[in-house]
Amino acid sequence: MQLSTRIVMTGAAFAGLAAPAAAQSIDLTVTIPRLNVAEYHRPYVAIWLEKAGVPAKTLAIWYDHDMKANEGTKWLRDVRQWWRASGRGLSFPADGITGATKAPGTHKVSVGAAALGAMTPGNYTLLIESAREVGGREVLKLPFVWPPKPGQTAAATGTTELGAVNAAFKR
Repeated sequence: MQLSTRIVMTGAAFAGLAAPAAAQSIDLTVTIPRLNVAEYHRPYVAIWLEKAGVPAKTLAIWYDHDMKANEGTKWLRDVRQWWRASGRGLSFPADGITGATKAPGTHKVSVGAAALGAMTPGNYTLLIESAREVGGREVLKLPFVWPPKPGQTAAATGTTELGAVNAAFKR
């Protein structure tokens, strides 16, 4: 006796298999303002995601990682809110997220699916924190919902250490 197995796929299930994988990403622009101060140092900037009940996820950290003996890391704790949320648990330079400090101007950051990982549906906050030696510190929060609706964006503007920050969410 021969047994046969028959698999029946509904049209919706088959269409899901045939469709290309949706690209998920966050495209971010961060403006670092030009400050008229006597002693200017480029800021350390951290960009990370938070969701209630889930560990924070660092997406980017800009600091002076070229200093001798990795001395630039000793000031990372000045980026206080990020440091408490996830920074102290990282080893530096952190592969894939470490970058050099940035000069005043607008900088683009694109975070793709590999860096985002599996994002469960829900309310998230994208945080950007900037801290400067002989300067100030500022944190901007951009709340958003995942999965995003088509064309979903978020924006905030700093008052001292950060300028305009804009995020476009894609899924």
